[in-house]
Amino acid sequence: MLLEDVLKEYEYHCQARNFTKKTMTNKRQEYNQLKQFLETKRGITELESIYHQDLKSYIRSKQMSGLKPQSIHAIAKQIKAFFNWCVSEEYLKENPMDKVALPKVPKEVLTGLTTDEVVKMMDSFKGDSYLEIRNKAIIAMMSDCGLRAMEIAGLKECNVRDTDIKVFGKGNKERMVFISPALKKILLKYERAKKNYFKDKIQYSDSYFLAYQGKAMSTSTTL
Repeated sequence: MLLEDVLKEYEYHCQARNFTKKTMTNKRQEYNQLKQFLETKRGITELESIYHQDLKSYIRSKQMSGLKPQSIHAIAKQIKAFFNWCVSEEYLKENPMDKVALPKVPKEVLTGLTTDEVVKMMDSFKGDSYLEIRNKAIIAMMSDCGLRAMEIAGLKECNVRDTDIKVFGKGNKERMVFISPALKKILLKYERAKKNYFKDKIQYSDSYFLAYQGKAMSTSTTL
């Protein structure tokens, strides 16, 4: 079978599993790079012609490009998921990625922001403009509820209720987080500012946090 055809079928499989738009974009980019490498560097266009040596060579090319071990592991995980699916669909008898050894990932201890640092960030937005009030609300929600930028950008108006927030995280997994009284005060101010700012403007999205043009925010524009 042509690798290109199998990759297209796998893409529909991923879409049916409701992966996020960002995840789908990352998958397309990575699989296109893999396909191009196999075609141009290894002369491979058929799925059945791919062996672990070919995938080792691809991973090695990523190492030579200067990617960090964490990034290489993420790439390998995506590739392995694809070949696992190929095995489950009986397109292959075994996963060639099972024989590909990966570099060790150094352990990193991530330190969160201190309370003082969060307060300083929030105090940096002292104005009464829509963007100042919105940005302060975003920082408050991130620190109070532990939300990621992706989760903040994906919030809809209906997700933010009186006492809790319905959050859709990685893999579209749903969870509930509670709104503290301090956060509620900040969100009420934001909602008033949002209503006043857009009363004579068009809202193009039902997202809770909006860009000043009335459109949904992306992870790159969430602060």
